[in-house]
Amino acid sequence: MLLHIVARGKIGRSPEAELVDRYLKRIAWPTRVTELPDKGGRAPALDSDAILVAMDEKGQQLGSLAFAEKLGRWRDDGRRETRFLIGAADGLEPADRDRADLLLAFGAATWPHMLARAMLAEQLWRATSILAGHPYHREG
Repeated sequence: MLLHIVARGKIGRSPEAELVDRYLKRIAWPTRVTELPDKGGRAPALDSDAILVAMDEKGQQLGSLAFAEKLGRWRDDGRRETRFLIGAADGLEPADRDRADLLLAFGAATWPHMLARAMLAEQLWRATSILAGHPYHREG
């Protein structure tokens, strides 16, 4: 299953970009990052069987094991892509929130969108390592 991050804003050469690259390179699953301008631009077409996850401060707060279980279930159900949307500084468009299969939050705090991208990459690595039985994740 493709793990596809679609994010507003250009991350450029930054500490956050280094973190994103570091974690995505560790993932054995196919990954892709698509950057869109802060306003406008179009995301690649979304297949009808894809899962759409919108990163939103009002979304569900899942622990790492629960997040891994969701990814594993989607993979096992034959979903070909899970796409993660990260908005710009002003967040997501209401239409993106409305069409998402899951709204996901990294806690109640508001995070800078470039840092949220790095945090998502780490959680994707953590989730896929949990599913692979790798000892990276320690619960408790």
